[in-house]
Amino acid sequence: MPIVCRPLDAATAPAWDAFVDATPTGTFFHRAAWAQVFARAFGHTPHYALAEQDGAVVGVLPLVHVKTLLFGNSLMSSPFCVYGGPLAVDAKAAAALEIYASALMQRVGAKVTEFRFLHPLPEGWLTEAEWRTRSDLYVTFRKPIAADDDANMKAIPRKQRAVVRKGIERGLVSTVSGQVDGLHAIYAESVRNLGTPVFSRGYFRILTEVFRDRMDVVTVLDAGVPISAVLNFYDRDEVLPYYGGGTGAARANYANDFMYWEVMRRAAAKGSRLFDFGRSKAGTGAFAFKKNWGFTPEALHYRYRLAPGAAIPDHNPLNPKYRLFIAAWKRLPVPVANLIGPHIVRGIG
Repeated sequence: MPIVCRPLDAATAPAWDAFVDATPTGTFFHRAAWAQVFARAFGHTPHYALAEQDGAVVGVLPLVHVKTLLFGNSLMSSPFCVYGGPLAVDAKAAAALEIYASALMQRVGAKVTEFRFLHPLPEGWLTEAEWRTRSDLYVTFRKPIAADDDANMKAIPRKQRAVVRKGIERGLVSTVSGQVDGLHAIYAESVRNLGTPVFSRGYFRILTEVFRDRMDVVTVLDAGVPISAVLNFYDRDEVLPYYGGGTGAARANYANDFMYWEVMRRAAAKGSRLFDFGRSKAGTGAFAFKKNWGFTPEALHYRYRLAPGAAIPDHNPLNPKYRLFIAAWKRLPVPVANLIGPHIVRGIG
């Protein structure tokens, strides 16, 4: 039977997610609900497509059209997510989704199609002549965790373990909830200090509405005052601390180190057996922080199809052309950064 690709609709969302669950290389970021997140939070048009053969789903492609004046016209799988790209049962289904993406790229005039893969594709699954790979920018950090707190603590390298214990000895405590407003205030200050535009509070609220049963917020308090917080996603047996930050007092009080230990401890108690620290750029403080926890960096192999004359996007803080912008952004008052930031960040993806 031929393979037919068609857009995702509400009726086929359960079949889409069942396919993601059944596919070993599927990730939380492949879930169908992300389509409504992108549309509601950023105004981007999702073009989620599934491949079917003889009535069965044989592949899915979570593709989103991101078009802004500042950052151009792209198709991404998936924006604001560390993983994505087509999932398929075999090379034939992958090719059908590739053809679908190519036709869509021409139709919307996109200059770039970007597939963000966690796992390397089998040989020959994408046409090598038409796709370029970049694997020198981002890495991910993923590591199994045990059900036992002592085992997890002992698995942390000695120096980092000592820092975590300092947070415990200081009397820091953590709370868990589904509320994001307090988190957003801390996160906004943190990313401003890094020179990075912040997401809107509305985006965080939409995440809690859409993924209510798959997320929580862990907040660290010092003498009752919140000083660090992180939004965590849960999928299968994995925990993904995703949006986190700390106030100026967090670093001096070991709050960030204590926070990730609390995320790990709480997740292990809930049955999570893999801790996904997410992606970082090589050569950054976040990269060094995650390595200190004993995680081994794994290169992420992102694939790009480029229109004639287009280049692989390089919208990241390590790009020298953003140096002056970052320096200026760090000096903005937080309320001003919170007002402007969401309009900028929606195009970065």
